[in-house]
Amino acid sequence: MTYQIQEHIIIGAGMGGLSAAIHLAARGERVTVLEQQAQVGGKLNRVTMHGYSFDTGPSLITMPHVFRDLFQVAGRRLENYLDLIPLDLTCRYFYRDGLILNAWRDHQRICEEFARLNPHDGEAFTRFFAYARRLHEAAADPFLYHSLGNPLDVLRTFIQYVLAGQAEHAETASNTWQRLQSVLAALAPKTLDQVVREFFQDEHLRQLFDRYATYNGSSPYQVASVYSIIPYVEFADGGWYPRGGIYALAQAFAQLARELGVRIETNCAVRRILVEHGEARGVVLADGRIMRANSVIANSDVVTTQRQLLSPAVRKQATLRRMEQLEPSCSGFVLLLGLDKQYPALAHHNIFFSDDYHTEFDDLFVRHEPQRNPTIYVCATTRTDPTQAPAGGENLFVLVNAPYLTQQSNWQHDGPLYRERVLELLASYQQIDLKDIREHIVCESMITPEDFWHTYGSNAGSIYGLSSNARMAPFTRPGNRSKDIRNLYFVGGSTHPGGGVPLVTLSGKIVADLIAQDMQHLNF
Repeated sequence: MTYQIQEHIIIGAGMGGLSAAIHLAARGERVTVLEQQAQVGGKLNRVTMHGYSFDTGPSLITMPHVFRDLFQVAGRRLENYLDLIPLDLTCRYFYRDGLILNAWRDHQRICEEFARLNPHDGEAFTRFFAYARRLHEAAADPFLYHSLGNPLDVLRTFIQYVLAGQAEHAETASNTWQRLQSVLAALAPKTLDQVVREFFQDEHLRQLFDRYATYNGSSPYQVASVYSIIPYVEFADGGWYPRGGIYALAQAFAQLARELGVRIETNCAVRRILVEHGEARGVVLADGRIMRANSVIANSDVVTTQRQLLSPAVRKQATLRRMEQLEPSCSGFVLLLGLDKQYPALAHHNIFFSDDYHTEFDDLFVRHEPQRNPTIYVCATTRTDPTQAPAGGENLFVLVNAPYLTQQSNWQHDGPLYRERVLELLASYQQIDLKDIREHIVCESMITPEDFWHTYGSNAGSIYGLSSNARMAPFTRPGNRSKDIRNLYFVGGSTHPGGGVPLVTLSGKIVADLIAQDMQHLNF
């Protein structure tokens, strides 16, 4: 058998696309990445204004082992490319009733913090963490680290997990029973909110843990309890910040890819995926040029790829209809505020909770309208990295969850009004004096759901691709290999295993593994 080096084209230099490029190049493959924007990173991007630097996408790094594993694949050490700083205080929470709650990296301090509210809930954190750890052990393998075939494949993986426990601990049946309980919990029909309420009595803490559903753009009142693994991974590994800003992670990925021989072309838009005899054979660029390859990996939104990058002659309408029926994740409304004043009461990460969480998510996923009383996230990276703003200044990234775009959306009209509403709400919290924030704005920029659509092609302006509100969401998320077109693969937040920097990085490994499997079958 003669092995031939393959040529692969990746559409989009987001984190998933760069991850796939690194995995393929590390195996000796030739890879070209085509990015329509001027810089790599996708939604993990950066804006600089008047000496202020803002990360415009993800603002917290978790699961650092995923990135270390990626660099190790290429025989490199992440630490030689990136300085990851652990955050002692993961997040500071401000509540409407005047409470301030700190989520510390140290578990003992968290328990003490929670016990201030309710002695029961100080101990409840330990029990919840153990519960979520068992879920993670049972569900991480089928849902995060491997290609998702169908529900039977997932069930087979769960059975193997239980039997492995039996083989490792043959002298006792308790371990097998515990593993079986973990599998049943992972498949339970409960919502995240229902599970949180079983552990915690204080409403402040219930709201704190419910918010983790927004990490993948979903509602805690609809998303399945298996997503308790989201707070688990944050509390297990803690939160991290790359010195120089989150965008330094995209730069590190791109540097590694280029060192491995990956060709990255920016300002290079793809008009169409070239399909011949049922196989993806390259792309047609916006300028009319044709680039050929043995496989095409779309780091673009899966729904947008089906709708815009496949011609009607080759597109399966049934596939497009099925994908368009899947609910998009929520979007976001963002203010980037450069201030000539600092507010010491702010931590690196801050959440200003509303006093009506149910209504918030009804606005998002039922009424599809800007939230009237939103929870507001504020990131001030100068707490950890003073180089991100001029001396004495503050670079605030302000995010409010927003509904995905519908025919009624009109952010050109609503955006300026909503800006005023968000600043008004921030000024109303009694624990911190932000009443003069308008007077200290030196520069600012606004990002709306329409910008996410126009800039990144995100379906309906969604940030995380698809929501996980449906009970079968883990099984219905689009897979990483096209079922209709050979040699066409999907990577990124809109496909398996989901949104967030660690998961899209894992999707790159999954795609590279699938390509290797398909090439092996072809060669034999």
